[in-house]
Amino acid sequence: MTNLFSSFDPGTAILGLNLRLNWLRVRICLIMIPQLFWLCRSQWSKSLLNVIRYLLNELGAVFGNLVIPGTIYIYISIFFFILFSNFIGLIPYIFTGTRHLSITLCLSLPLWLGRMLLSIIYQYNHLIAHLVPTGTPRFLIPIIVLIETVRRLIRPATLAIRLAANIVAGHLLLTLLGSQGPILALVPLIGLIIGLVLLLLLEVGVACIQSYVFTILNSLYLNELMSNNFSKKIIK
Repeated sequence: MTNLFSSFDPGTAILGLNLRLNWLRVRICLIMIPQLFWLCRSQWSKSLLNVIRYLLNELGAVFGNLVIPGTIYIYISIFFFILFSNFIGLIPYIFTGTRHLSITLCLSLPLWLGRMLLSIIYQYNHLIAHLVPTGTPRFLIPIIVLIETVRRLIRPATLAIRLAANIVAGHLLLTLLGSQGPILALVPLIGLIIGLVLLLLLEVGVACIQSYVFTILNSLYLNELMSNNFSKKIIK
């Protein structure tokens, strides 16, 4: 790493060669998935199935009876994609795609556009009615409508920035602390290594939490726009 901002460069320099191998990280998860199809399940596949069951229960509690068939599995796929990207990005010389807005926006923007288009087509009155909460004074209605409109329009950006910012913050902190190693004495160096290991464990937790938060917030935004009539029309 030549400088602090080179951590944002998706290229990997190995032996002086600028190799564009970072997109291979997306396909690493495909190596692990076929284990689910063996007759004798491994501990890895059992753990993965436990995570999937937990997500099914959580997302089922969010959507309730209003869920459209197949919707939950879309969010589970997004969860695992973000989780694998965050974890693999902790390995040296592997670029973390989820710290670039070009990746995080591609995850949040299509889902938001789909929600809004379906709401406009199938329940336009319901969508407009939610811009004004019940009991709002008449003189505040124009301001509330403006605030609610802006709040809904910036949702994909806030989701993308939240995910990217949390991943970038930890990686930059690891970079700043790790760059101080060559100039430290033995005792401070040992303390620095211990601190880096603890910070790395914290980043592992952040990788899990941020993928979960992104998935749940996305599902909550969809659930806010859904109604019984909306789900029945989509299913038909």
